[in-house]
Amino acid sequence: MNKIVITLISLLLMTSSCTQQKKIQYPETKRENQLDIYFGQEVADPYRWLEDDNSAETAEWVDAQNHITQDYLAAIPFRDELKQRFETIWNYPRLGVPFKKGGHYFFFKNDGLQNQSVLYMQESLEDEPQLLLDPNLFSSDGTIALGTVSPSPNGKYLAYSISRGGSDWNEIVVMDIATAQMLEDTVRWVKFSGITWYENGFYYSAYDAPAEGQALSGSNEFHKVYYHRLGTTQQEDTIIFQDQKNPKRNFYASVTDDEVYLIISESQSTSGNALYARLANKPETAFTQIAQGFDYDYYVIDHIDGKLLVQTTNGAPKKQLVLIDPLHPQQEYWKVVIPESENVLGSVSLIGDYIYAEYLEDANSKGYFFDYEGNMKHQLELPTLGTIIGFNGDKGESIAFFGFTSFTFPSTIYQYDLKTHTSKLYSASEVDFDPDAFTTEQLFFESKDGTRIPMFITYKKGMVKNGKNPVLLYGYGGFNISLTPSFSVSRLPFLEQGGLYVSVNLRGGGEYGKEWHQAGQQFNKQNVFDDFIAAAEYLIDNEYTQAGKIAIMGGSNGGLLVGACMTQRPELFKVAIPIVGVLDMLRYQNFTIGWAWATDYGRSDDNEEMFRYLLTYSPLHNIREGVEYPATLAITADHDDRVVPAHTFKFMAELQSKHQGGNPVLVRIETQAGHGAGKPTSKLIEENTDMYSFIMYNLGMHPEFKK
Repeated sequence: MNKIVITLISLLLMTSSCTQQKKIQYPETKRENQLDIYFGQEVADPYRWLEDDNSAETAEWVDAQNHITQDYLAAIPFRDELKQRFETIWNYPRLGVPFKKGGHYFFFKNDGLQNQSVLYMQESLEDEPQLLLDPNLFSSDGTIALGTVSPSPNGKYLAYSISRGGSDWNEIVVMDIATAQMLEDTVRWVKFSGITWYENGFYYSAYDAPAEGQALSGSNEFHKVYYHRLGTTQQEDTIIFQDQKNPKRNFYASVTDDEVYLIISESQSTSGNALYARLANKPETAFTQIAQGFDYDYYVIDHIDGKLLVQTTNGAPKKQLVLIDPLHPQQEYWKVVIPESENVLGSVSLIGDYIYAEYLEDANSKGYFFDYEGNMKHQLELPTLGTIIGFNGDKGESIAFFGFTSFTFPSTIYQYDLKTHTSKLYSASEVDFDPDAFTTEQLFFESKDGTRIPMFITYKKGMVKNGKNPVLLYGYGGFNISLTPSFSVSRLPFLEQGGLYVSVNLRGGGEYGKEWHQAGQQFNKQNVFDDFIAAAEYLIDNEYTQAGKIAIMGGSNGGLLVGACMTQRPELFKVAIPIVGVLDMLRYQNFTIGWAWATDYGRSDDNEEMFRYLLTYSPLHNIREGVEYPATLAITADHDDRVVPAHTFKFMAELQSKHQGGNPVLVRIETQAGHGAGKPTSKLIEENTDMYSFIMYNLGMHPEFKK
């Protein structure tokens, strides 16, 4: 290829009010004559070579892009002050919700700027907590992260998974809790797995070792459930469940609390599953299929008197709770315990002597306690509208813990008395900001087709609707995932400088049940983009802001949202931040776990109608020549093996080639990082400094930060 040319950003020119930068000369990116034919139509893919994450050419392109991006960001006059503000507000002690297992209490704590949170243990709530596991010792830069932790029911061992550089690939290792010594047991090539103890070992899910050079991009196929017995090698592990005829299926094992039943969940996408069960102590017997896949969701809560307590969407788009007899699993024998209601049933667990159930009411959490017959007995009192973070407790116990958060309510831990049904503060997060200076309102607006859509708007009190306020519009809209109120220090500087943060509950999510999800799936996907665009138009029409003051942000499926909206309505937005986005809708299914997203998206090889529909909104394929697009900072990472970075690479190469105008279109490629999970605090601060300085600078904001 021709050598990639790097032209450094020129010195800044001063204007009367702010510093402006000269036009960027983007790296020259080679175009190849790659054509694919879909149902008789030729589609060009000139940057196919950027899909090779192991090539020297791709590495050279990444270096060149990072070079001009960092030069641009470094020239933003307030960037260093913004980073200092982030370091200040991030530096506060915070706890995770405590949980009890094997006679011990466990909780995570971060002192403030620690790259990874630390696991502590105490025998009773009155005892001094003891440090059990410090993931900051895994690596000097915090890029080896702790994943799942699973104490054994007898309290002797802690099995946990670790991820390197943000990859979805995990290793499972085991610690002796009493001595804090590591056992020799190590399990590799684990992915999309739990760690479920049974007797002297645990169940886990894994793939075969990938071919050399394919670990971060090769298709993940032939998932299997294994049992590992302590003191043996991985080669001796027993395959418990597999499907040799259907390579694109995933399997997840769980065991009921009393260890009577082993449960296998089988899925082929991100929603809908089949369910199998067998007596855990009868490994020689075959599994019984409890529920067929893949039209409905089934989740086993526990085993009660010979029956399985199951949460399902079968017969209830907003979910119901039923008892299923494993010997007679047919639907006519089900007993409904908690029927479907007008609100979506979320997490369910058995705590104390109750069934604890959370609901979503207009995207806000509510918690209720039911008896085993399904009679509602108590409602959980909450401090305001917001989100419950876990509700951890065991059957027969009198004490539980839960967390709570909202847009201006930092994560707070409460201890709950299951006898008196009262809460008391256990741990508060003391962040360096004034929550009383801000307010949140929930509004509803009409989308293009008249559907009523909710959104939350958070802003500084005293905000004036003058059509000039800077706005950060955030959304997701897919995979049945609900966006509920949450606190993030990363948003605080933007809010402190007069910005409005807007979170939209788009169709495709799970806020209103299965029908809401389906309204944003496959041939309905355009509804999601229409909802987001309508939110921006509502804010303009009601004088919150104007087009030149709106930034849009979203990650993963939300990155697709940003990519689609900025290419469909480029004049409506000033700034676009697609983060680890799915941007090539014709080829997404060819990489890692991408095939599992087809339930939401459909595939370009399904049929001609689906191909043509995907082509209408695929961000990569809808960049037009000579259009001025919003100022764009696309974010990806070299170890993202969920949404491979080739999506972002190809999209940004095409955007830089065709974009016209003075708005910068740049890509930030993080090293030793993945899709987002486990990212160390230091990298989070750096990334948010870059994103928010880019946003505020291109929205014309002139921030003055608290020292």
